[in-house]
Amino acid sequence: MLTEKQTKKIFLDTKALLQGHFILSSGLHSEYYLQCAKLLMHPKYSESVCKSLSKKIRKVFKKIDLIVAPAMGGIIVGYEVARHLKLPSVFTERVSGEFQLRRGFEIKPGAKVLIVEDVITTGKSSMECAQVVKKLKGNVIGFACIVDRSNKQSSINLEIVSQITFDIPVFKANEIPSKLKSIPAIKPGSRNLI
Repeated sequence: MLTEKQTKKIFLDTKALLQGHFILSSGLHSEYYLQCAKLLMHPKYSESVCKSLSKKIRKVFKKIDLIVAPAMGGIIVGYEVARHLKLPSVFTERVSGEFQLRRGFEIKPGAKVLIVEDVITTGKSSMECAQVVKKLKGNVIGFACIVDRSNKQSSINLEIVSQITFDIPVFKANEIPSKLKSIPAIKPGSRNLI
């Protein structure tokens, strides 16, 4: 299993930890952005990080029937974690701004579902994904992510298993510190693509 120090080195080596002024998909502002896609573009790193996360997941959740991931950021992570856990993986995607299960994917009533993401900050995407699972009568047993940067402030009230925790301050638009105000804001997330 990878340590947090080894995982952070992978983030730095792949330039997945960015510094600047970012508007997160939650609308909050941050000096740092974790671009997991930069890490996931390297199969050896993806495999290593997701295999380690899978081992942590197995220690916490003894029975999982299905991995469900929110698009976009969770698709690769969900697949890779499911591969290591030898489970099926599906994903939700936004249609007219709302998560839905498409492409013939199914969730059987009563299925024990683990929601898997790349990064959890506020938990909004994860909770929207969980609502789809609940609507289809699945049982959300918990959440997992490569990076937990929620600072224990997310809307998630179930167990979150993460590969690494980053305590990175976030700010509301009216509370941005002076040093960030002087840097043009970038909105790198995928929430409003469609």
